[in-house]
Amino acid sequence: GERYVPPPRKLNTGVSFGVEHFAETSYYFEGGLRKVRPYYFDFRTYCKGRWVGRSLLHVFGTEFRAQPLAYYRAAARAGRLRLNEEPVRDLDIVLKNNDFLRNTVHRHEPPVTAQPIRILAEDEEVVVVDKPSSLPVHPCGRFRHNTVIFILGKEHGLRELHTLHRLDRMTSGVLMFAKTAAVSKRIDEQVRQRQLEKEYICRVVGEFPEHEVMCEEPILVVSYKVGVCRVDPKGKPCQTLFQRLSYNGSSSVVRCLPRTGRTHQIRVHLQFLGHPIVNDPIYNMEAWGPDRGKGGKIGKTDEELLKALVEEHRSKQSLEVLGIGEEDLNSGGESKDCGSSGDCTKSAEADPINGSSCPAEDEKDPERDVKDAERNDVAACPLNSDTNLETLDKDKELGLCGNQDGQMGEKGGEEKDPLCVECRMSRRDPSPKELVMFLHALRYKGADFEYCSSMPEWAMEDWEE
Repeated sequence: GERYVPPPRKLNTGVSFGVEHFAETSYYFEGGLRKVRPYYFDFRTYCKGRWVGRSLLHVFGTEFRAQPLAYYRAAARAGRLRLNEEPVRDLDIVLKNNDFLRNTVHRHEPPVTAQPIRILAEDEEVVVVDKPSSLPVHPCGRFRHNTVIFILGKEHGLRELHTLHRLDRMTSGVLMFAKTAAVSKRIDEQVRQRQLEKEYICRVVGEFPEHEVMCEEPILVVSYKVGVCRVDPKGKPCQTLFQRLSYNGSSSVVRCLPRTGRTHQIRVHLQFLGHPIVNDPIYNMEAWGPDRGKGGKIGKTDEELLKALVEEHRSKQSLEVLGIGEEDLNSGGESKDCGSSGDCTKSAEADPINGSSCPAEDEKDPERDVKDAERNDVAACPLNSDTNLETLDKDKELGLCGNQDGQMGEKGGEEKDPLCVECRMSRRDPSPKELVMFLHALRYKGADFEYCSSMPEWAMEDWEE
């Protein structure tokens, strides 16, 4: 009578996105935005040690709170929950070591800018691109197809790329990929030895000092989920050199030379100096107080700050600009499995069943690569409490509605999934302007290479909003 658990399968040491991944769905363009047609996706995970001996229902109710228990009951009836590849009929089943869980969800990805990814250089070793703002580098959070890795693979035939460094989702500019593991290792050594020179350009509020400014304030991560940091004595040491290039009477163009790579380093240091990036959706918000966090003066606890930031974006209907949705905020606590080494936020280990997430990116971390993003990326298919799934007819067909190849009409909205609340929601699309932040990676230089992009339009001396 003992339930049999098959031995664990050998997992691939790395992930290479291929034709079968690109065929999951398709893109369409509308209003200056690149959009992804909704599609079905399997989240898979082996039973965690702390789950052993607990029922599936208990695990869902305590660890995966993005959806109510009614969702999981309905998903089980629909055959979307599988344990060791067998449909789950009883959520009271007790989990064992090496149990393999699979959850099929209906994914909706946030839109990104329709601006194309421009290839700056390519040879047998590297590919260098000019990344538009709003695109994550690799699958993370709610993003999968709307990422640089997927677009390069699907539209340019560039596959099996190795990330050499990463940029924050809202940061544009020079982004490098290696074509082989050997090249990746060689350049990674330069990163470790601080031989990589990085130059950013930004437009900040007010008249920045004419003389060079060195900021050495330590930075602490406040929230991986929302992607927020601040200056704090308990933070990691870091150093950024700033040089003003121009001033147009209301804002300044500043060159940024980070000597270290910490989470949101440039943006946090500029805020501390009293000159936040003009359109920074995090560090130039009223939630930081009347001085917008200048000098580290916030006057709020971390919890109060996060709540104020979320409420400010919620009132503007702009949570999508942060890369998060209401379901991400309802999905439980922060993951502690995070680190960072760049001018952006670390992507924490995501909920492998249904989707709690960290929404952002990080610079090169040798211990984590695209394979982690593929294994852990997050769905956006929640159900709110007033969705009475318990009353759904148990005999009703709740399988995978819609065309599984993702071809769902010109705008992808004709086919609806009965378990997906996103299908019944109407979200305001961000404008292309909202998806641009005035921070750009202008130049990357190593021991034997140097790559530059052109100066963005907003960085011209005579530019006016």
